Amino acid sequence: MNAEERGRKIEEYGRGYDLLVAALAEIPRASWSFKPSAEDWSVHEIIVHMGDSESMAALRMRKLIVEPGTTLMGYDEAGWAGALNYQGQNADDSLQLIKLARQTTYRLLKSVSAEVFAQSVTHPDYGEPYTFDTWLNIYARHIPDHVEQMKKTYEASKRK
Repeated sequence: MNAEERGRKIEEYGRGYDLLVAALAEIPRASWSFKPSAEDWSVHEIIVHMGDSESMAALRMRKLIVEPGTTLMGYDEAGWAGALNYQGQNADDSLQLIKLARQTTYRLLKSVSAEVFAQSVTHPDYGEPYTFDTWLNIYARHIPDHVEQMKKTYEASKRK
């Protein structure tokens, strides 16, 4: 990824929380607990998942900067959702966590030197080096992808 494309991805990452807030303004809270199926997540569960995932992303990015060549911790998203009772957790707390994780990580991303983007770590779910650009591609899209998931869940709730 060249510097210009990386800059665009960093800005996309930085807009993630505002995109989430705007999307949630269009989804009534009364529908946040709706699950299209037993396997699907509700909007509430998606928000709590994003809180955990954004926390993990913030730590992974810092590990890329400080400890290149080391191994990241993987996690079973569905396992976490069940074992941590995402539906019973506080979505507003998760939204604050998302906001702060994004805000601090975005500011840090804007301050790192170009050399840092050449660093990589090992991810247990990837067969190749997990580079800074890999991280950026995943997490720049993380909130937009889940916003789409939430919109589909809301649309399904209106059909029930």
